[in-house]
Amino acid sequence: MAREVWRDSADNEAASAVFHFVQQLIDRFSDNRPVMPLVVLQAADADVPAAVDARVEQIVRQIHRANQPRRVPLKLLEGRGPTPYDAALDMVRTLTEKPWETRGGSQYKPFAFPRSRLLGAIEQATGAVLRDPDPGGSRDQRDERILEELSALRWRAGRRGGRGTWWSALRESVRPETFVGAVVIAVLGVLLGEIGWLPTTLVAVGAVLGLSVVRLLTTSAPPLLWLRRASKWFATTSSLAAASTGYPSDGWSRFSPSGSWRVIRARAAVVAGRVADAAAGDERSRQFHLELRVQALLEDLRNNYRPHAVDWRRSKRTVPPVVFLPTASQGNGGIQLINAINNVRSRRSEVDPLLLLASLPAAEILRHTPPLPPDPPPVHTGAARARYEDWVGHLSVGQSPTATATPAWVLRLPLSTAQLTHEHAHAQLSTERVRRTWVWWVMSRTTVACLVAGALLGTLLVSNHLANRYCHGPLTDVNTDSVRLTGPGGGDKECIGVATTTRVRFSEGNGLELDGAGAGITFDRIERAVAEENASIEPGDKYVTLVYAGPFTAPSPEGTRKALEELTGVYLYQHHTNTLDFSVKLRVLTANGGQDMLQQIPAVKKIIEVAERDPSVVGVVGLGRDTTDSPEATALLQRAGLPVVDTTNSGGYLATDYSNYFGLAATDQEQADALGLIAKQVAGKAGGKGRPRALVLSRKLGNNDKDRYTMEQRKVGGAMLAKSGFALSEPVEYSLGRRSSADLDRPVQQICAADPAPEALYFAGRVEDVANLMSRLAHSCSRRPITVFTGDDLTKARLDASTDTTKNVTLYHTALAPMGRGRADGFYGESHQALGKLLPEGRTLPRLPASKPYEDPLFASGQSVMSYSATAALYDAASHGDAVNSAAETWANLYAVKLRTMPTGTITFRGFIPYEAQAGHGLDVVQITYPDGRSHARIICGRAAGARALEPSGCPLK
Repeated sequence: MAREVWRDSADNEAASAVFHFVQQLIDRFSDNRPVMPLVVLQAADADVPAAVDARVEQIVRQIHRANQPRRVPLKLLEGRGPTPYDAALDMVRTLTEKPWETRGGSQYKPFAFPRSRLLGAIEQATGAVLRDPDPGGSRDQRDERILEELSALRWRAGRRGGRGTWWSALRESVRPETFVGAVVIAVLGVLLGEIGWLPTTLVAVGAVLGLSVVRLLTTSAPPLLWLRRASKWFATTSSLAAASTGYPSDGWSRFSPSGSWRVIRARAAVVAGRVADAAAGDERSRQFHLELRVQALLEDLRNNYRPHAVDWRRSKRTVPPVVFLPTASQGNGGIQLINAINNVRSRRSEVDPLLLLASLPAAEILRHTPPLPPDPPPVHTGAARARYEDWVGHLSVGQSPTATATPAWVLRLPLSTAQLTHEHAHAQLSTERVRRTWVWWVMSRTTVACLVAGALLGTLLVSNHLANRYCHGPLTDVNTDSVRLTGPGGGDKECIGVATTTRVRFSEGNGLELDGAGAGITFDRIERAVAEENASIEPGDKYVTLVYAGPFTAPSPEGTRKALEELTGVYLYQHHTNTLDFSVKLRVLTANGGQDMLQQIPAVKKIIEVAERDPSVVGVVGLGRDTTDSPEATALLQRAGLPVVDTTNSGGYLATDYSNYFGLAATDQEQADALGLIAKQVAGKAGGKGRPRALVLSRKLGNNDKDRYTMEQRKVGGAMLAKSGFALSEPVEYSLGRRSSADLDRPVQQICAADPAPEALYFAGRVEDVANLMSRLAHSCSRRPITVFTGDDLTKARLDASTDTTKNVTLYHTALAPMGRGRADGFYGESHQALGKLLPEGRTLPRLPASKPYEDPLFASGQSVMSYSATAALYDAASHGDAVNSAAETWANLYAVKLRTMPTGTITFRGFIPYEAQAGHGLDVVQITYPDGRSHARIICGRAAGARALEPSGCPLK
């Protein structure tokens, strides 16, 4: 229930009856918006003593006190002025220019009176001109001076132009305690996290200047004068149309600023002239001025209760505005005000919410109203309500001047002397606070501010979440194809996924350079070059898209060299294809599988998501590291219908388990077979009694590095040594220490101290552990010759003078790119030229060797050549028949690919059968010795890609 806020006793029967009647009008306003009358209380007898009139006045004041704490908008008026006209005008100005009484808050914000303020500006300008008259000026000149003064006032009372206007507008637009200022600051806070401080600063400056201009324009008419609601009323009200005959007073339109402006100026001149005449004492002008002011007041009040407003004001204001005139008479302007309201309402026939309660001395009558026969005194307390119902019933007819002499909108309540003098002390009167409606709670400034603040806070949290979750995560342009994931072992976050926007570059800022003749070309520049090639594809061009997946991130830039060289090969073929203007262009997307491809599963899932949206994606190149995730990654791509052309993954099981897998690398078994040709000769030359000893040195399992390559190498390496004639000792394992460095001290000491000592060992490890192994062998096995066999991973080794070595160690490893056996000599010069174009103007690359350019460190590792060949094979299948083929068609076409003139030989998958081992991969067997403390490498034997298997006679040891 509503809380009671006022309680008192009725002094007499009339007080109780009128109190309950007025409260019914107020409280039922929210139900059906009843027509609000001008209630006039007056003693029924004309010759009553002053004490009776005082009792009537006391009723008005008591009802006023009863509603003060209720949140009802009230105003108690006392007319002041030298003449009734001035007093009535003063009361109207009080209603529009001074705050209304609202004790304990209000239902909604204070009333706004824009129409009344516009008339106030005209009055102010007219007063300024009248105070300084031009003796020789005509009426037209006076009107022109008034319009000039209005322009100086900016058509707003009390607001003058001059210095400080712009500064004031700027200051007011960014005040943090205002709603708009708070919103601006909150939005800038969000943008600061989204786009950085410099763009946010520019946005802030633009927003402040924009708000300042808007505020200045909205408070400094006339630039937008014709669009204001008050100006529309002023230019279209029929009251002024009749008063401005002979002026261009018609033609307002929101689409015609000049025409509307002429109407406003013409009407303003008319009103100013009437105001000036009223100040000079003209009674007609005074009546016009007062009624125009009243009309503006009532229109403003109607607008404050306007339905269908954006702020739902009508639903928030459930009680009418109530004006109290304790004593209305001819002398204090009260009767003039009542008559003016009545006349405006009768002329306009529009219902406004104003409720007026006045008391009239018994001796007073409303002007222009002849004396009426006394009404019979009401016999019950509901007489006031009965009179109200009768008044409403005759209201429409009563508005006609010929129908009645009684003011139509005045509800006169004659109170008998008996009612006014009969004590009614036991009648208790009370009022309750008007409740704010649910609309106020939903649409109040506080609620809206909280919602906006909550939305901004939520936006900030979501924005931060997106920025932390995705590699490019601004709220307005989030890209979900690449995510930030914690690196291996809880390391720094890595950007994993597919770069489908230029805002995501996995190698951004990576200054790692290509070796040899590619010095000066950074990883960052290569990835940008791929994006530039993609951008060169015109909207109408036919194109296919492949995804290169590699290890773009590592703890140090050097750890990303494999991805750099492989992406270089992909770019070189893309540039070759697009430059030669093939009918089908090649678009390349990059995908990061994380450090050592340990996050390839989430990367592959993102590749599949992109392929589901983009039908131009035909397959994947890369995935060139064999991990325990490799089977699942390949299976996911198989289920998605995407073929994989692998670069350097030597896991032979992938081809036998998955039909979408096409590998260019010699498998671990093929490599072991090739090394076995050397191992048999080493075993045959080993002196001593019995079979020579050998063992396998491998990484320990459980290092959480998902390394399947070493597992495969350990298996095929041990089998190869046994098959080659070695007696196998127990395998030795080593673990990874801090920073993933190999802990080889104790394992190598164990190997070198064994009796009998081994003549050979197979190193089933990774290239990053080889330098450490060489150093330990140089210290612990320096007196005993030993032969080390290992797989293709050593191709990536960068052994230099800083590596401790010994001449007693001979190292044999395989290389997956037998470039000396290929037939693509033009590839090296063309590639060198293409890379040279990526340098800044004026810079050049080092020269390639004239003979054997593949021995230059730019190509020596074979990584770029392998990725170039893989890209060529996938593109050939995807563009078969000079048409864009789907992923499924590309998969099928791969079984028919045969590229003869490639750097490593013939790249072909013809004759391959799904789910069977793939053969015919190119490889070299490389010998590395250290006779003088420096490494010397030579190719013992090998075969080109697509050639037959090696024979023992083809790999003789000198």
